Amino acid sequence: MGEGVAFVKRLLLIAPLALAACSQSEPEPKPTPTPTVAQPRTLAAANLDLESLGAKIVGPQGPEVETVLSAGNREIGKMVSFVACPAETLECKPGEMPEGTIYTYVHQVTLAEQDEPEAEPSEGPEVVESPPTLFRMTQKAHGFNAAVGYSVAQALEALGGEDAISITSDDGRLIWRVVEGDGWKPGTTLTFWWQSTLPPAGPADAYLLEVDGNQALAKGPFPAEEDGRNAAQGD
Repeated sequence: MGEGVAFVKRLLLIAPLALAACSQSEPEPKPTPTPTVAQPRTLAAANLDLESLGAKIVGPQGPEVETVLSAGNREIGKMVSFVACPAETLECKPGEMPEGTIYTYVHQVTLAEQDEPEAEPSEGPEVVESPPTLFRMTQKAHGFNAAVGYSVAQALEALGGEDAISITSDDGRLIWRVVEGDGWKPGTTLTFWWQSTLPPAGPADAYLLEVDGNQALAKGPFPAEEDGRNAAQGD
């Protein structure tokens, strides 16, 4: 009888140790997260209100930067750009503006007049999809504060619809895309705008116009990255 009692006591002593050993087993490895590609994000477009703008930044080229938009040997349009401080600002000098100043970047793009209308084919397969018409950035919009838009009145005149333009942000680059209307009429102007907490560092080849299958780089004022926030507009 004594030996049986002793055996039971030994079992009672071993049982907690066995349970502890089981509880200290290796945890299952956590699954490795798979990186996802950021999808373009649609932005709310606002109408351009010139009365909300103050003085323009005056750089070496003056208060506006003009550039010819060329595709190959053909001029397809022109762009006039400027950057303005908020309303009631009499002089817009980035180095003297208070912290938190919002700068509005404005780009007026005018298509060239067409000499002759393009002849439509009388035979052949139907065109399934026309080339995209868009104005976009080729670099990330540094300091972008989510305020962006275009001139609604101009969109109605040039495209035939006030809501004919959709704006998206693709990896930090802003894209104004024509999604409705009758196509961009030659000789008409569309004005695109966006805002940044950073002043321009100078004109840069940071914009691109695509229309009728042609692409043209556009030089316009563009902000530097955060460490260049105090840079003034260069040449």
